[in-house]
Amino acid sequence: MHPPDADSVLVRHGELGVKSEQVRRKMEGQLADNLRAMLDARGLSGDIDQRRNRLFVHTDQPEGVTGAAADTFGVTSASAVTTVDPTLSAIEGALAVTARAQYAGGTFAVDARRAGRAEAHPFSSTDIESAGGAAVWEALERLGESPAVDLDDPDFELFVECRADAAYVFCERRAGPGGLPLGTQRPVVALVSGGIDSPVAAWKLMKRGAPVLPVYVDLGDYGGPDHRARAVSTVETLAAYAPGHDLSLSVVDAGDVVADLSEDLGSLRMLALRRFMLAVADAIARDRGAVGVVTGEAIGQKSSQTSANIAVTDAATALPVHRPNLTVDKSEITDRARAIGTFEDSTIDAGCNRVAPSHPETNASLEAVRAAEPDDLFDRAESCARDRTVVPIES
Repeated sequence: MHPPDADSVLVRHGELGVKSEQVRRKMEGQLADNLRAMLDARGLSGDIDQRRNRLFVHTDQPEGVTGAAADTFGVTSASAVTTVDPTLSAIEGALAVTARAQYAGGTFAVDARRAGRAEAHPFSSTDIESAGGAAVWEALERLGESPAVDLDDPDFELFVECRADAAYVFCERRAGPGGLPLGTQRPVVALVSGGIDSPVAAWKLMKRGAPVLPVYVDLGDYGGPDHRARAVSTVETLAAYAPGHDLSLSVVDAGDVVADLSEDLGSLRMLALRRFMLAVADAIARDRGAVGVVTGEAIGQKSSQTSANIAVTDAATALPVHRPNLTVDKSEITDRARAIGTFEDSTIDAGCNRVAPSHPETNASLEAVRAAEPDDLFDRAESCARDRTVVPIES
């Protein structure tokens, strides 16, 4: 929903404003680049005007640009706005036009913010709200409506942001993902199974500015139906949030390793497999210049994810293993998967369920797992990582 004569989209960010001047400028530049890539990927046009603590996109496609901005990491919210002179009369007129076009009944309110030096305007934020509210009331009465004001919980709300050089009128703040612009952190390897959890974890690292290098470990005969296609589909969905960034999927053939572990390790085989996967991720990270690994694990969700077993698997790599889902309930992870669009492609049963023993170890020791796993397990991980194939992913 936007003013009928919206000419720009106001893009807000959060944490960037508290950074040092040098870091803020760099991050705002990255945000502008990412937003430009998002617009290009969606076939949208607009001129990006980068200002301190704000971006403006001047466009004749306000609805599409607002949606694109709201999907861009680092953006807290976006609003399609009408730009007018920073005078009370111009603001009142824009509020009246917007109200006549968008009001659908019920109560209303006007929320105004005036920024800049006090002497820049001969009026305050309260003056804008009072005069603007009166203009809206009169406009609605002329339409035959019977409006009522509710400043606490209005059915319809109009907003004004008044600056020294211009005022912006809008009627929606569309929430963005927040976080930091993608590319402002060093990359990490994302172990992506295609299940519900791992794409959500990768998305969360992307939200914090870290590009991900997706890796899928193919379990061979132990994988579920269409398991590789499922992983590709979820990475394609993630790539839509990151145009301009390479999310090509590294596929590692581990069928022979999984078969050997399933035959020989009994209750410890899932832990040995997780250690193998982390060793693969470690090898690819070293090759690609990544500084960590991200997984979808949450404490206690599976037998390999108890607090004791996570300590055992983490010993397979010297890199930090990021687990943004660590303390999150499955229902919350599922809700996030639905929100970001990865849920449908993630609902086929995970192939690794066929690897899990009937009575898995939930309280393993590192010494016991090391004694049971093959001596050449990490050498095989290095070899498999080196022989990986790369599936291009379109963003």
